Amino acid sequence: MHQETGHRVPVLVVGGSLVGLSLSLFLGRQGVRHTLVERHPGTSVHPRGRGNNVRTMELFRVAGIEADIRAAASLLAGNHGILRTRSLAGDGGAWLFRHIDPDGSLARHSPTSWCLCSQNDLEPVLLDGARELGGDLRFGHEMESFAQDPEGVTAVVRDRERATRYTVRADCLVAADGPRSPVRRRLGIGHSGRGDLFHNVSVTFRSRLLADVVGDRRFLCCYLNGPEADGALLPVDNKEHWVFHAPWHPERGERPEDFTAERCARHIRRATGVPDLDVEITGRASWHAAERVADRYGQGRVLLAGDAAHEMSPTGAFGSNTGIQDAHNLAWKLAAVLGGWAGPGLLETYGTERRPVALATGARASARSVEHAHPGFSPAPGLIEAGRGDGLLDIVLGHHYPEGAVVGAGENRPAPDPLRPAGRPGSRAPHLWLRRPGGRLSTLDLYERSLVLLDDARGTAGWQQAAHRVARSAAVPLDAHRIGPGPGADLALDGDPGDDSGPPDFARAHGITTEGALLVRPDGFVAWRSEKAAADPEATLRKVLAELLRRD
Repeated sequence: MHQETGHRVPVLVVGGSLVGLSLSLFLGRQGVRHTLVERHPGTSVHPRGRGNNVRTMELFRVAGIEADIRAAASLLAGNHGILRTRSLAGDGGAWLFRHIDPDGSLARHSPTSWCLCSQNDLEPVLLDGARELGGDLRFGHEMESFAQDPEGVTAVVRDRERATRYTVRADCLVAADGPRSPVRRRLGIGHSGRGDLFHNVSVTFRSRLLADVVGDRRFLCCYLNGPEADGALLPVDNKEHWVFHAPWHPERGERPEDFTAERCARHIRRATGVPDLDVEITGRASWHAAERVADRYGQGRVLLAGDAAHEMSPTGAFGSNTGIQDAHNLAWKLAAVLGGWAGPGLLETYGTERRPVALATGARASARSVEHAHPGFSPAPGLIEAGRGDGLLDIVLGHHYPEGAVVGAGENRPAPDPLRPAGRPGSRAPHLWLRRPGGRLSTLDLYERSLVLLDDARGTAGWQQAAHRVARSAAVPLDAHRIGPGPGADLALDGDPGDDSGPPDFARAHGITTEGALLVRPDGFVAWRSEKAAADPEATLRKVLAELLRRD
């Protein structure tokens, strides 16, 4: 096989599924040059991983692709809720939940909302967005080996189509190469957790008559638990394309190849309760639901993300969302370290922050499978007890980082209300609507490419001027905004249309006085805050930045 000359790049991403593509997009938004290699010839063709939660959509909103994703997801825009029934042939059954946000209260916490976009529809949007930003994405290229040294990583990559090999020299390697991650295994990193939970075979099929049977029940998913056959039915277009998850029991000696087209069609007819249903099987793929988290999220200059770092039950789509949020957390830290405005120790905070989130979220995903009685899942008694967990929004928006790239650890007790953290260091910064010339924006739209210092326009402590001086002298990307009423404001608060209560109080919403300030990271998490004025704002900010960014 021909060996080509080497390739030099700051970041090599291994794996081009949802997490790898999201990382490429986020790195591109940060201006970090990178190469992504994916052994498959193209993006996913299987409609899976469809639930994108509100936090993930916030990230895609800031990255500029929310509208494209919603356009790609338009066929299922009217689908809501999860139905459980013994048969579709009738009006029986019960909704596990009818709407994710039945009372519209989510609008108080976020400028966006959930989006049902299947992986095969989402990945092309991510791919286009990443390439528009200059990402070098190479499908049909497989990393065969890698070695790292104190200065970087050298990888050998094979172009599967041309049958050639070449080397890639990178400062850092990020492995988003799936639950059986060869990179994680090569590093000798183990994992912990409950292990395998249950197994399914995902079957794609066509049926023109099924839409009439479903009627106006526009569900996200329907759990069918009849006495003859069980499984989960998911619409692809609400017309003739569908997905059915059939329970698979390898512990009984079943093999994926046992799920023939005939067997799958017969199973679907029995589960739906329609013996003469037209079923044309178009694809099959086996998968495992598991709960595992890597013992550490990297070694040296090699880092893990997505399923390479954690596996979760698919109930609730926690796994893909957690992986995308891993990528977002990591992207700004790579940009800071490679850009020279943070020390290498900042990358160590990636695992410090994200691993506890995976542990908590993985346990909640397993518990949700218990609550939903997912077909094919027979949980152990201990897991049944663990099934009484936090609310969905608490998990999605309420997690916090008690340590990591956060200053002021003494404040980092969990907030009494996870959805109203009020600017606590380590929590997601609150959403408030703002007004500026040219339109309306959320406070969350301010955070992406730089650190951001916010203070109240009514204050006189001099935080903004101090931030500008520190940014210039310390060569740190640091923006500053004064928010609220008054002549000193560059961003005005804007009330919710139709809300007679008027705009909220910026300082109170962020847990500071009118003389205080807070520092928000590029990923939208609060890094530090001062509730009151500081005797020397400039010196205070210098000290905070040195600690936050691990600058020696």
